[in-house]
This record gives sequence, C-alpha cells and structure tokens, in this order.
Amino acid sequence: MKTKLLFLVLTIVGSSCAFPRLAAAGERLTEKVNPLLGTATLWTPEDLGYTHTEEKRAWGAEVFPGAALPNAMVQATPVTMYRSGAGYQYEDHQIYGFAHTAKGHWNLLHLPVLPVTGRFEAHNFCSWFSHENEEAHPGYYRVYLDRYHVDAELTTTLRCAFHRYTFRPEDEKRLLVDITNSNNRPRRWDIHKVGEYAFEGFQDGEGRIYYYAVANHKVKDVSMMQSHKHRVALVDFDDAVSARPLEVRFGFSFVSIENAKENLEAEMLHKGFDEVRREADTAWETLLQRIRVEGGTARQQGLFYSCLYRSMLWPCLRSDVNGDYTDARGQVVHNAPFRFYTDPSFWDTYRNKLILLALLQPDVAADIISSITDKGEKRGGYMPTFFHGDHASTFVAGAWLRGVRGFDLQRAYQLLLKNATVPGRGGRPYLDEYIAQGWIAEKDTTDVPTEDEYKAAVTKTVEYAYDDYATALIARELRDKANARLLMQRSANYKNLFDPSTGFWRGKIADGSWIRDFDPYYPYYAYMYREANGWQSLFFAPHDPMGMIALYPSHKAVEQKLDSLFSEPWRGYEAWNFTGFLGNYCHGNQPDHSVPYTYYFIDRQPKAQAVLDSLMNHYYDMGADHLAYAGMDDAGEMSAWYVFNAIGLYTYSPADPEYIVTVPLFPKVTFTPATGDAPFIVRREGSGRRIVSVTVGGKPLKGWFVPHSALAKGAEVVIRTEGD
Repeated sequence: MKTKLLFLVLTIVGSSCAFPRLAAAGERLTEKVNPLLGTATLWTPEDLGYTHTEEKRAWGAEVFPGAALPNAMVQATPVTMYRSGAGYQYEDHQIYGFAHTAKGHWNLLHLPVLPVTGRFEAHNFCSWFSHENEEAHPGYYRVYLDRYHVDAELTTTLRCAFHRYTFRPEDEKRLLVDITNSNNRPRRWDIHKVGEYAFEGFQDGEGRIYYYAVANHKVKDVSMMQSHKHRVALVDFDDAVSARPLEVRFGFSFVSIENAKENLEAEMLHKGFDEVRREADTAWETLLQRIRVEGGTARQQGLFYSCLYRSMLWPCLRSDVNGDYTDARGQVVHNAPFRFYTDPSFWDTYRNKLILLALLQPDVAADIISSITDKGEKRGGYMPTFFHGDHASTFVAGAWLRGVRGFDLQRAYQLLLKNATVPGRGGRPYLDEYIAQGWIAEKDTTDVPTEDEYKAAVTKTVEYAYDDYATALIARELRDKANARLLMQRSANYKNLFDPSTGFWRGKIADGSWIRDFDPYYPYYAYMYREANGWQSLFFAPHDPMGMIALYPSHKAVEQKLDSLFSEPWRGYEAWNFTGFLGNYCHGNQPDHSVPYTYYFIDRQPKAQAVLDSLMNHYYDMGADHLAYAGMDDAGEMSAWYVFNAIGLYTYSPADPEYIVTVPLFPKVTFTPATGDAPFIVRREGSGRRIVSVTVGGKPLKGWFVPHSALAKGAEVVIRTEGD
C-alpha cells in the first residue's frame, strides 16, 4: 500500500503479466482488451490497506468476463458464485453455468445453462476449470469444463447468445438449465419443448426475461430433476452421441416469447458461430477505434483499451428489434421511437462514464435519457435516481451541452425540476430539510457502526448542491430564468456543512450544532457520509472550486489538508467496500475521485499529477495475478476515470461542457467523437509532471479547462510538460 505522496517518486516503472507486449503494427484494438481484468479480488494487507478477517470477500471490481456487445441486452458469462458481484471471481475454480445478463452488482444472471454428461445431481453439477484453458475477448468467451470434458464457447449479438459446446464424440450431450436460480432468486419460471429443435420459457428476477432457444440437434425431451430442494431442468437430444458440437442459439426479450423468437430470427438464427463472433469483434473494434493512442508501454495500452471496453457495457438494452418494451408500469409499449435501456448507476457513473458514453455513443446516451424520462413520467413525475443523490441532472445537462440531441430536453427538465423543488416519494430524500435550511440534519449519536444506515446527510447536502447547479444549467438553456436563479443560489449550499474549526465537512444535528462524536478517520456507509469518512468527503464542489478553496484561511492550509489526505495512513478499519488506499484517499470507491484535482486551484498542479500517475500505475492491475482493480468498477466509473486521465482530459465538473487538463500517458491521442464532429488530437510534449503550457488550436489556454466547443471543431490540444 502506498501511504505517502508519490510526487516524491521521480519515475514510474510499470510491471504486469496481464499485458506482456506491445501490439504489432496493424493489430486490432480488440486484441489489446483483457475482459478478465477486474475479475480478481484483493486479499493481502498491502493491497487492501487492512488485514482481512471477515468470511466474505472484500470487494473486487465485480465485473464479468463473458461475451457481450456495447450496451446490449445479453451478457453471456460464466457463473462461479451466485450473489457475488457479477457472478465471477477469478480465484474460484468451478463454474455453475453460463448466465445471460450481468452488470457488476448483486443482481441479474438470468437463465444459467451448462453442458453436462454422465452422472451429476441437481445440487451438485458444477464443473472445475483452469485459467490455462480459458480465454476472453470482446464478444467471445471460451473455457474447458474439466468435469464434463467439454470445450464451451460463447458469443453474442445485442439480444441473443450463441453457445457452442464441443463434447468428446463418445459422450452423450445434455444441457442443464438452472431455471430456478439467478442472483434474484426467481419465484416463477417456465421451460418446455416446442417443435423438433427448440425449447422456450421465461424466468423472473429483476424483470421477467423470456427466451426462445434453437439447437442444431433435435430436442428429445425437457424434464425436471430435483435433489436437496434444488430443481434444475434437463434438455436431452435425440442424436446426442455424435461428433458434431452442440450449438444452441438463444433469443431473449423482456416482453414476450414471441419477441424473443423475433429477436433471434433477426439477429442470429441463420448465422454460424464464427460469423457472429466476427461481427461482435467488429462492433467492438469500431467503437475502440474512436480513441487511438500512440506510444506508451504495452501495459498502458492494454489497461487503456481494457478500461475503455469496460466503460461501454452498462446501461443495458431492454427493447426488442420491433421497438417493443415493458415500461415502468409493467405495460408493453409497442414500436417505440427510441430504444429502451436500464437506468444508469447514477451515483457512480455521472462523474465520468456517462459523459464518455455521450461522446462515443450519443445515440445510446439520448435513448437512455428518453428511457429515464419515460420512467419518471410514469412513476409520479420524478426523474429516477440511483442509490444515492440525484445525478440524472448532471447526465442530462452534460450530454445536452456537448451537443447530444435526440431526446426531449423540456420533458426531462420538468422531472428534474420536480426532483429539485418538490418533496415527495420518488424524489430526493429529505428535500424538505434541504429547502428549508440549506442542509440536511443527521442524528446525534455515538459509537455508530460502519454498516448502520442513517441519512448520509453531509454527502446528500453537498451532492444536492451540485445537482441544483446542473439543473440550473438546463433551466438557462430553456430560458427558465426564475428557477435558474433559485437553483444557482442553492448550489452554494455545500458551504453550509463546512466546519472551519476542523477543515472538514461535518454533520449537524437538527438544532444546527455540530455532531460531537466526530472522527474523520472512521468510515461510514451512511452516517454523515455515504460510503466514506471525513477525509474522503473533502473538496466536493465541482461547480465552484474557488469558492470551495475560499472556505479555508489560505492556499497553504488547503495544501496541508490535501497533503495529509494522501499521506495520513489508513487506520486499518475493515469495511467491505473500502479498499485501495493512498493515505486516506480511497480509490476503490467513488466519493473522493475528484479530490486530487483540487491541487490545481492552489497552483500545485504537479502534486495532483503525481497522485494521478500513482493511481493509474498502481491501482488497476493489482494482486498476484495483476487482474484486480483497487475496488468496485461500479458499472464503468473506475474504468472511465482511467480512460479520461490517460488521454489528459478529465470531467471534473461533468455537467459543464469542459475538461480539466492532465498529463496524458501517451504522446498522441486521436479522439473521433460519434457526434459527427471532427476528430481532435491531444499531444503531449515533454516527460515531466509539471504542465508549463497548453494550447488549443494553436492558441494558449487560459486556466485549466478545455472547452468542448473547441474539441468539437477538431482543435489540437498540445500539453507541454517539464520537470520531475
């Protein structure tokens, strides 16, 4: 664990076995992606920052290695443990099945299936496997199942999965469908034979997923098997003993079996496995080609493209090829004018990933905003939130101000405005307090356990202030001057919980006095702070950094606070989702991901860059196998953080159409947005950490922020550095 500021380090030396060489000239970018990156868990005190004593694992990145297209409905991925993140942990050695939906949280994993042969029980059918006989690429996954002597291959389209299983010629081929199992513990399900070669049904679990499956062997029978209270389905085939691999094409839908069949017919039914795999690879190659990096090490390029890949998987499609989807009321909407998507993980991904999505796939971003608008209008008139905060406002503002169209801004704004101004179920929690006094009160108590749930009042207050700012930007666009003024005034509320006597943001009780039992080192899940301690909750006002700095008596005081954040050692607290520390800064969770840039506003940019360099170099391929992130990827947020910083432009205030300049990892980056704008280039000159000048389109940049409007015109950004 690095426990002191790494701006004292003069050189960064990269070492990893995950990316052993530079790609040959002309090699496809998909070959640089390692979907297994992030699947490992941290175990040692040096990596975790504490000694692990709990039975459950500390959080890994919780990502899946299986086959998927960008923002697709289907993710065909192995399951090594249910209700453990995305279902796959690299240190496991058994596979229970190949599921068809995954995210990176403890949900989904619809319809797990496994090829089987010989003897097994309904409660004991998993197969051992070795990583030596496993490979993962964008749109493709393969593993050898030792128990059944089966080579299993998976590839996908947007709404379908193709399974190819190569058995030994003498072995009988069967397919086990773990129909009663998923991360969501389904209560209702169905599976039955239909026709000579097909079977179909549904499975509940965070939405009812329907499926229609076609095999290349005749389906003899579909039966149920039970032992130890667990039930599975078995699909038997007439010509089960043959040299031909078993191929099963699955079509999926969240609307109906008929739509699942239509999706299959439209996307996959008449294609071979290798053709589908090539098309998946091409889809990813097209997306990855939008950001071309030159130079750097093999490891840096591998990390970059793996993180870019990981950033583009969620949210996920939920509408069918005919435009149908099941809405927030459970009603089927037919032939919709937009594609319907799951909700973003707003609390995490509003910081960076949703803006990256808007740049690379603006049509997807627009449809996601149309989807959340549709949900909000059908759920009481409030824009959907996620877990904590109200950050759809940041996504909508940031996307629109970067030129993303294709959604109704006025409709979205009405929902966001209600979130910000009207207390009620479905809106912001404790909004009445926030409006009345400009801050949210916390309970005054003592000895709060880390895991206890309270209001997270400090975090809510400062984040609501930023959400008000983002909503105000939209109000300005729509010429709603009164609400723009109101919300801009409220955007200063982040100051109301700053305690000048300690230099921390700190909770207040209802009478306005500070919480007495205050220890900035102690981590909480929801007392005062959301998944953070006082140190990790410093310096959050992306819309007003200079106002934030002015709360301290001097720039020197700010510098000392920042230096202490990155050097004061973690006190050994064991909390499930706190991992990967630089001092008390926790890169394994999101709350303090914008804090290093605070050095910029006190004229200490090299210190910020030293921290950024350390985080990029040490916190993305950790552990014995160099496959662990410092913490949870949270639907692509940690990955997008790496992508932006690696190219030298970070979304410090994602609602604003601008980017703070950092030192790129690569001498040259060519970024081709999907908006139709001209490509822009980011060029690094020099090898130091101190930025001595920045030009945009040949003109000197004033300050640290590059406007999006300049990038949209194809301007070249030249970042000149010197020093250590």
